[in-house]
Amino acid sequence: MPTYTLELFHQVYWQKIPLYRLNQTWLFQEGFQIAREPVFERLKRVSDVALALLGLLLSSPFIAFGALVVWLEDRGPVFFFQTRIGKNHQPFRLVKLRTMRVDPTDGDLYTQPGDPRITRVGAWLRTSRLDELPQMWNVLRGEMSLIGPRAEWDRLVENYEAEIPCYHFRHLVKPGITGWAQVNYPYGANLEDTLRKLEYDLYYIRHFSFLLDASIILKTIHIMLFGKGR
Repeated sequence: MPTYTLELFHQVYWQKIPLYRLNQTWLFQEGFQIAREPVFERLKRVSDVALALLGLLLSSPFIAFGALVVWLEDRGPVFFFQTRIGKNHQPFRLVKLRTMRVDPTDGDLYTQPGDPRITRVGAWLRTSRLDELPQMWNVLRGEMSLIGPRAEWDRLVENYEAEIPCYHFRHLVKPGITGWAQVNYPYGANLEDTLRKLEYDLYYIRHFSFLLDASIILKTIHIMLFGKGR
């Protein structure tokens, strides 16, 4: 029976990177093809553009339907724009279907179960993850990838970088519409959840492969079909 270090056990069986092992020399270990080798980045970009174009074509009726029901509910704007942080810490404007009231009162930076700021239509869009589909426009613009760490709000990133050592490692690659953390861990609603999701994000960055991307796509489809989003 093979013997593993605790760090290797995390990676082999739980497929995440234990944060206690992180330091500034972590990047010099094996892996990181997507961050180090231009050929992997170019191939991923080509596949992103092709799949995003196909995805927008196939999902355009769903986006149009989602936009219609958002507008019918309160006659407000159908799209929501927010500044997120991308690769190399570059900010960009992310677009989604709007799921909250137009003028939500200031409150928690995270959404909570039963959050009164979320509209009835918005709750359905979040559960099905249809609100995420317009982000394929961000993919075509080169600001995002189809698969990668979640694109976080700039206000939250500022807090995380102050609280979490080596959090900046997740900005080595483009953020994704879906990702290894998104399909393995529920929506993060506090700092502890962010730590746990970061373990999965760093595993993806270090062990990137197109086979892993395919696995994430299949898991994402399962989540969308069975309404496990939030």
